[in-house]
Amino acid sequence: MKRLAAILLLAGWMQLAGAIDTAPAFADPVQQERYSKIIHELRCVQCRSQSIADSNVGLAADLRRQVRELMAAGKSDAEIMQYMRDRYGDYVLYNPPVNSSTWLLWAAPVLLLGAGAVIAAVVISRKSKLPEDGSAGEDHGVPAASDTGAP
Repeated sequence: MKRLAAILLLAGWMQLAGAIDTAPAFADPVQQERYSKIIHELRCVQCRSQSIADSNVGLAADLRRQVRELMAAGKSDAEIMQYMRDRYGDYVLYNPPVNSSTWLLWAAPVLLLGAGAVIAAVVISRKSKLPEDGSAGEDHGVPAASDTGAP
């Protein structure tokens, strides 16, 4: 019985430890919606696969706090994004701009699709030039009984 109580207590603590900003950041619903939009557009630089809205690491909490402070200071969305870009680089943005350092990121899907189309065309053209298998009258290299030279 004590073991079950300890497990339930531990599970409760784990739920509290994983909570991410359970209280709204702003009382105004418009400000809260704007805040939510911004934190979903910023990548957690420590997690690398989550937005700062979804991450529960300390750095993401600090970034969410910084966004709240910048919004309270009257900064626009563009100013907040620029601040984060200046501090963490283009990587912090889930939708990075097209420039000399990110052009390959944007061009990669088109380049890979083009390469796949070229490879498919080459394979199909080579396959169409091969002789057809299973033609009527062919023996596929198996000698007939009369070709063996036996009496």
